[in-house]
Amino acid sequence: MWLFWLISKLLLGELLMLKISRALSPRQAIIVVLNKRNNIFFIILIFIFVWSIVKSIKKSKGFTMKMVCFYNFEWEKEYLQKNLLGFEIRFIKGTTAETSVFSDQEAQILCLFIDSPVSKELLKRFPSLKLIATRSTGFNHIDSDAAKKLKISICTVPAYGKHTVAEYTFGLMIIVMRKIYEACSRVRAHDFSREGLCGSDLCGKTLGVIGTGNIGSCVVKLGTAFGMNVCACDMKPNEELVCENGCAYKTLAELLFQSDIVTIHVPYNKGTHHLINEENIMQFKKGSFLINTARGPIVQTSALVKALKEGILAGAGLDVLEEEGAMTHALLGDHSRKESQTIVENNYLIEHPHVIVTSHNAFNSYEARKILLDCTIENIKNFVGGHPTHLVL
Repeated sequence: MWLFWLISKLLLGELLMLKISRALSPRQAIIVVLNKRNNIFFIILIFIFVWSIVKSIKKSKGFTMKMVCFYNFEWEKEYLQKNLLGFEIRFIKGTTAETSVFSDQEAQILCLFIDSPVSKELLKRFPSLKLIATRSTGFNHIDSDAAKKLKISICTVPAYGKHTVAEYTFGLMIIVMRKIYEACSRVRAHDFSREGLCGSDLCGKTLGVIGTGNIGSCVVKLGTAFGMNVCACDMKPNEELVCENGCAYKTLAELLFQSDIVTIHVPYNKGTHHLINEENIMQFKKGSFLINTARGPIVQTSALVKALKEGILAGAGLDVLEEEGAMTHALLGDHSRKESQTIVENNYLIEHPHVIVTSHNAFNSYEARKILLDCTIENIKNFVGGHPTHLVL
């Protein structure tokens, strides 16, 4: 901008002097300037002057913002293209882990989903980066400490798919407690016997909800609709749930001891790492069930395996696992990496007859994905416009 004003003053000053001293029209003054012996200098100045104006206009409209976007589905790509007109976007199908050699020296925005890890090493490949727009609520897939040091902002989608994840949570409950998966497997094997398939109702059971944010609150309401006795644990009790749904807030120890089903709906951070661990797993009500649609590391895998082996837990419904990224390589037969104890224990859970494991799929409905895209688009536009929204860093 300073160059713009300097050139403006030089050109306007020269033209004004000619107009006054020779009584020339503006058009004649411009012709005289260009015909002077130093006309090359002025032509260069005029070129830079025009270039500065164009650049300023483009910047005000977001035209100069170059973006790299990782995506999974073609309709997502088309939707982003349609709603981010004017941005220079490089689309890459897949995740950052699958394109480890890609780099971009000019990209200022990185748009991705939670399945794309952003490490300190990856950030080095994008030296001009200003914003990471993740299409998720959680951002533990991003090295936020490295981003902070590089002064890179991170924006998220704070509330999406609360009904989507809550419904999926109850899907896992019903599948596990009513032994639906085993019943389907038998029929596919042409076995229509019902021996060993007697399950348990949800109605009348005590449901313990850990975390009553957007998703947890929906789970409480659905639990009430199923006729369950609902208790919850949260640092900030929701009085509306208490008054309208009869939800009783307990300490974590009380909730684990009293609940027939425990379901987790807290974000993953340092404070919730191994929130369920080898010490408090023994406080669970004997014969209870654990449901986790939040994040894998919230539950210590070894503790879960121990509780299943010792009969503390009757079963579990898991949409997430610890080290689930590494599990993908292990399940695909990639033996180049040494299997950790957690991966071995994850395999135990996957094979367990009373455990249902799904592939981090609770969020995955068309409606939820569209909310993710709409909010991410808004976040990007607002950041470029100078009034960023939903920043976590």
